[in-house]
Amino acid sequence: MWANDSQRILLDNFDTIYNSPSHLYHSALPLSPSSSWLSECYSSELSLEVRVVRGLPAGWGMCYRTVLLDDHPWTLSYWNNTIAVGSVHRDTIILDAITGSQTTVLPGHADAVRSLTFSSDGISLVSGSHDRTVKLWDVQTGGVVKTFYGHTNIIWSVSISADHTTIASGSEDKTLRLWNIEMGECHHTIEQPEIVFSTSFSPTDPQYLLSVTGTTAQQWDIDGNKVGHTFISYNIVFSPDGTQFISYTGDDGDDVIVQHINSGATVAEFSAANCCFSPCCFSPDGRLVAVATGYNVCVWDITGSNPHLVETFVGHVYNITAIKFSSSSTLISASEDKSVKFWQISASSTDPVVTDPNSTLLTSAPTKSVILKAKDSVIIPRDLPDGVMKTWGISTGHCKESLQTLAEDSHQNNTQLIDSKLIFVWYAGKKINIWDAERGELLQAIDVLGSVKDLRVSGDGSKVFYLYKDFIQAWDIWTGKAVGNVGGQCGLAEILATDGSKVWVEVRERYSVFIYGWDFGISGSSPVELPNKLPERLYINDTKVWETNLSRIKDVVSGKVILQLPERFGKVVHVQWGVQYLVVSFRSKEVLILDFSHMLL
Repeated sequence: MWANDSQRILLDNFDTIYNSPSHLYHSALPLSPSSSWLSECYSSELSLEVRVVRGLPAGWGMCYRTVLLDDHPWTLSYWNNTIAVGSVHRDTIILDAITGSQTTVLPGHADAVRSLTFSSDGISLVSGSHDRTVKLWDVQTGGVVKTFYGHTNIIWSVSISADHTTIASGSEDKTLRLWNIEMGECHHTIEQPEIVFSTSFSPTDPQYLLSVTGTTAQQWDIDGNKVGHTFISYNIVFSPDGTQFISYTGDDGDDVIVQHINSGATVAEFSAANCCFSPCCFSPDGRLVAVATGYNVCVWDITGSNPHLVETFVGHVYNITAIKFSSSSTLISASEDKSVKFWQISASSTDPVVTDPNSTLLTSAPTKSVILKAKDSVIIPRDLPDGVMKTWGISTGHCKESLQTLAEDSHQNNTQLIDSKLIFVWYAGKKINIWDAERGELLQAIDVLGSVKDLRVSGDGSKVFYLYKDFIQAWDIWTGKAVGNVGGQCGLAEILATDGSKVWVEVRERYSVFIYGWDFGISGSSPVELPNKLPERLYINDTKVWETNLSRIKDVVSGKVILQLPERFGKVVHVQWGVQYLVVSFRSKEVLILDFSHMLL
C-alpha cells in the first residue's frame, strides 16, 4: 500500500513537487485521498496546512497523471516510453511516458499537426499537417530529415511501412499518396472520390495497407493496386501482430467490429455510442480494444466469445482526439481540453473516483456558481427538476434550508448573493427569469430571442449576461432593461468568468479555442473590448490571491504559494471565498471546499 501511495502521490503532483519540493506537504498530501496511507501517516505535519472540508476523493482514481498543454492536441503516437503529441498550433511535443514531463518540442510545420506515427524501430517520426506537407523527423536529434510536398489540402493521416521505406498519407484533397523515403518523392498518387481520413500500413507486412475514404475502407499493395475487398467503415486500425483490424460500421458508425485480415471473419463485435470517426486502438497483446466515446474511453476485452466492457475512463471534459496503449495495462489519451491523461487499467479503485462519504456535500455537484451564504452555509445551484434550491451546512454536509422557486426543469441557471439578497436567474419559455429567493418573488421575466447557451450574473450583481447563437447580451437585473450587446462572434460556447461588469466568453472555432472579454459597465456607450485572456488574479482578502491561470493560492506579502491544485482536478470554473472557506468548482463537476482560516490570522 505504501509503495503504491508513494508512486501515485508523486505522479499526481509531479509538476508541483518538481517546481517546489515543499509542496509535497503544502499541496500534495492535503489533497491526497482520505484513504491514502501517506495522508494518515503525516496527518500531524498537515495541521498548519490548508484543510479540505469537502470534496476529497476516497481513493486513487484510474487516472494517475495529467499533463496540461498550452495547445489543443490533435494526435499522439507512442514508442518505448516516448510520446509524441501533435498540437493545433504547429508544434510536436515530446513527452516522457513515465513522468509525463516534456523533453523537447519539434517546431517545423506551419499549421496544425494532424497525424503522427513512429517507425517500428523508434528512430523516425512521421507527421502530417494542415500545412499540406508530410515531414520525416529524426527522433534522437529532433531534426527534419525530409519534407514531402505534393498534397493540396489538409493531411488527415500518415503511416510508415514496417521496412521504413515508404510513407502513406491521406488528405482532404481526395488522394492517397505513397512516398519513397530514400528518394524523397511520391511514387504513387491514388485518386479517391472523397476525403481520405485514414491510412494504415500493416505493422508486419510492408507491402500491405488499409485506407478509409469517406465511409469506404479499401486494401492496397505497395504499388497502389487494390487488393482484397472493399467494405463500409468510418475508421480502421491494425492489431499489433497485423492479423486483425478494427472497423466502425452501422448507420451511425457506432458498431465496432474486429476482423481477421485474411479471412474477414469477425473476431468480436460490440457497440460504443458516439464513436463514429473517433480514435481506437489495440493493446500490445491484442487482448483489449479501446474506443473513444466523446469525453470518455471505453476498454473492451475481446478474448472470449462475448466481448465485455472492462473499464470506462472518465475525466476529460472535452472530446478525446487520440488514444494509445503504452502497455497492456496502461492507456494514454489526449483531448480538446488541452490535457494528456495516463490511465491504469484494472486498478483497485473505481472510476470515476468515489468521493469520501464523510467529505462530500452533494452526489452531483454543478460547476457554474457556488454561493457562501453564511459563516457555515453554501448553496450549489444545479438543474432543479422540482424548482427547489437548497442551502447546505459546510461542516455537517446536511441540508439546512430549502427554497422553492418557479424554475422547474431548469438547465441553465446562475445564482449570486447581492446586497445580502440571494438572486437566482434561470431560462425557461424564451424568458430569463430573475428571482429573489429570500422573498420568494419574481423580480423580472425578460423576453429573449431563443434558447440560451449560457447564463451568468455579473460579478457586481447589477446585470445578467445571456449567450445566444453568435452574440452576448446584458440586462439590468433590477429594471429588466437591455444595457448592451456584442455580436458577430461565431462559435460562442460558454461564459467563463465575470468580474464586476466585465465578462469573458469562450469561442470554439474549427481547430482552436479563443477567449474574448468585454466591459459592459461604461454608461451610455457600447461594451468595451478587453484583452483576450481571463483575469489573472482574484483577491481573497488583502494578503491572499487566487491566481486563475495557475489554479493556486498565493500570499501577496511573502510571494509564497500557499496551495497548488494538482492538474488532475482539471479546469476551474468558479471560485468563491468567505471569512473562513474557499470554494473551488471544476468543469468536471467536482467541488472543493477548503478551510484556510488559520492562514488568515
